[in-house]
Order: sequence, then C-alpha cells, then structure tokens
Amino acid sequence: MTTLADKSLLSGGDNKPPMLEKHLYDSWKSRMELYMLNRPHGRMILASVEKGPLVWPSITVEGVTRLKEYTELTPAEAIQADCDIKAINIILQGLPTEIYALVSQHRVAKDLWEKIKLLMQGTSLTKQERECKLYDEFDKFTYKKGELLHEYYLRFTLLLNDMNIYRMPLEQ
Repeated sequence: MTTLADKSLLSGGDNKPPMLEKHLYDSWKSRMELYMLNRPHGRMILASVEKGPLVWPSITVEGVTRLKEYTELTPAEAIQADCDIKAINIILQGLPTEIYALVSQHRVAKDLWEKIKLLMQGTSLTKQERECKLYDEFDKFTYKKGELLHEYYLRFTLLLNDMNIYRMPLEQ
C-alpha cells in the first residue's frame, strides 16, 4: 500500500527533516528517528546513526590487500554505504546554523549524533536536573484561571510526553 509520503516522493516532492530547537532535543531526536525510518532504506539509515557506518570489506588482488572501491561493493554493501551518507545529510539538514558550525566536521553519522546529544543534553547531571524539574512540574500541575479545558489537556499531555521521553516512571 502506497502512503501519502511515498506518493509525495514519487511526484518529486520531498519534505525536510525536523529542525532542532535547543530546548527540545529529546523531541527532535524522536522525530528525526521517525523521519529517517520513513526514508527509502530507513532502517539502514538509522543503523548508520546507531551502530556506525559500513565497515568496508577488503579484497586481495595479486597478493596485495586493499579496501574495496565503491564499484566493487555488493549491491547490499553499496546501499549501506549510500545510507551512511544519507544519515549524515539528514542530521546536518535538521540543525540550526550555530549547531551546524560546531559539528559539521564529523563524517560519521554515529559520531555526529553523539556530539549533538552531548551538546544538547549535557552531562547526566543536567538530565537529572531536567527530570527533577519535570517531577516538580507534575506535582504542582494545576488549572490556570481562564484556561480552556483543551489548553489544560494539551499542557498536561506535553508534560506526560516529556516525561515519557526520559522514561520517567509514574505511580498510579
């Protein structure tokens, strides 16, 4: 079954990856993973990000061992090599200029992904502080005067989504 995204790609349209907003890294990461999975060979692209690039095979020619050239790769290896490049391209397209300037020298998607994570999340202490802030916000969550029920629901849902992103357990 062809999806709307597939039809868009077939007709020449192409959507852009989500843009990183500094204070919404976890949400961006989740959306980027979904964006990558929705691309042709999406699982291979995401594997480049999570596990690293293709380890280029070597061959021995006349007693000399060397890495295969692109034209010598098997079809599956060539697709993976292309997906390695696509992964880097997708990540870099989703970065604002100031972050792009800090990480654009990385030529391995996994290294690039980890560098962005470090820049945006900081240390584990920063993550603990964020979790404490979310628990505090959850404990003090109340209705704001004049707020519509829909707005109240949206604020609460966003809070729960943020907590789920950090895999924070909630007791009944």
